[in-house]
Amino acid sequence: MPKDVLADLAERRSKILAAGGEKRVAKQHEMGRLTARERILRLLDENSFVELDMHVRHRCTEFGMAEVEAPAEGVITGYGTIDGRLVYVFAQDFTVIGGSLGEMHAKKITKVMDLALKTGAPLIGINDSGGARIQEGVDALSGYGQIFFRNTIASGVIPQLSIIMGPCAGGAVYSPALTDFIFMVQGANMFITGPQVIKAVTGEEVSAEELGGALTHNRTSGVAHFMAANEDECFHQVRTLLSYLPSNNLEAPPRVESGDPVTRADLSLREIVPPEANRAYDMRDVITRVVDNGIFFETQSQYAPNILTGFARINGYSIGIIANQPRVLAGCLDINASDKAARFIRFCDAFNIPVVNFVDVPGFLPGTNQEYGGIIRHGAKMLYAYSEATVPKITVIVRKAYGGAYLAMCSRDLGADQVFAWPGAEIAVMGPEGAANIIFRKEIENSADPQATREEKINEYRERFANPYIAAARGYLDDVIDPAETRPRLACALEALASKRESRPAKKHGNIPV
Repeated sequence: MPKDVLADLAERRSKILAAGGEKRVAKQHEMGRLTARERILRLLDENSFVELDMHVRHRCTEFGMAEVEAPAEGVITGYGTIDGRLVYVFAQDFTVIGGSLGEMHAKKITKVMDLALKTGAPLIGINDSGGARIQEGVDALSGYGQIFFRNTIASGVIPQLSIIMGPCAGGAVYSPALTDFIFMVQGANMFITGPQVIKAVTGEEVSAEELGGALTHNRTSGVAHFMAANEDECFHQVRTLLSYLPSNNLEAPPRVESGDPVTRADLSLREIVPPEANRAYDMRDVITRVVDNGIFFETQSQYAPNILTGFARINGYSIGIIANQPRVLAGCLDINASDKAARFIRFCDAFNIPVVNFVDVPGFLPGTNQEYGGIIRHGAKMLYAYSEATVPKITVIVRKAYGGAYLAMCSRDLGADQVFAWPGAEIAVMGPEGAANIIFRKEIENSADPQATREEKINEYRERFANPYIAAARGYLDDVIDPAETRPRLACALEALASKRESRPAKKHGNIPV
């Protein structure tokens, strides 16, 4: 092969690898951000990245674009491995025309999306872009539309992860919103309309960070699932999440040898729930004592904190966990908690991850804000998600399960395969205090000592109706268990349900209340 041909190839590659040039790369580094290629190499296993479409160029000639060089078309695409498992990846390059998306930029992304779907491998997108390339007009909009369409087709087939490491504005935010999990690094932001537009239209003054920063989307909006202080922490979160997930919907999640004995009992669980019915405790303390090595990888930890969602392992097998959190709103279900749980349940169901529920719920949160906000509609999402899910579903009632919230936390009636309760659990239409006031109202009012009579009737109701043995007698519980034995009982149940198969009526799709 002629040397001049190889020299030409080397020169072309050198220009492309230089990205937006020394000054722009230096500026990116000054902001504490890596370049697109650096990010991919940091995320993937060492020496595993294979780049695709390095030589793609834009075709725009309007507004002086014919003279504009855009190395790699402002986005790096390809594939590699994480923990030895194949993943496809794209990373927008802010040093090249601000990472803006045009026709060919989008084609590079859609190619790796198609390959990920064909090969059954997770897709990871690293977003750092000024948005649509205005000079390309409707071609840029078409590119976004093609990406959105593929996000939707791939949903439930392969895991799709979005990482926000810079600006993500306008229509660009909807591709991450269509993916399964969003990771945000502090300093990055995402919003539909920026602070300047909002000020011009509504008169409101707000900073980019307040409007669409990592804290806002992790705590207030619930758009994001994870927040990281820096890029390396974010990559660690991504790798950790993938370790719990299968590569596609036809595979089982990977099993990991934990070294934690499956028969391990924990006597401290007997004392973890306070004897006072309304006293708070941290449900994480229950979860971490039950799962392998005490590791609970929580999702959306700052959003709707009255319910916990996340991944863990029991006997090395991945499980999804949904749990009420008595420390926040007494563990009540509200609008945001319902949305958070429903989406997590559906993800687990799509990717063959058993769901384990830890229940301590007094009911749905009362109030006009909840009713006006549509708690009926939002709460129904949980009922729908649990009923729809065909993966193994196991429920542990830790302290109380009242009314419709008892059903909404995956009761036997919503398809739970095995349901356990701790001996002190209360299962009833409502709490004994409220029930006694209604059922025995006249007796209490006519009593010489109403307070003493009320306490007597509360205890009578608790003994007759609210203890777990009533539910167990009717087959709504499989067993009332010693709290210390929760881990081995869950491990046994998961093993027995590993081969579960459940078919549903053929249909195009259901109509979840959104």
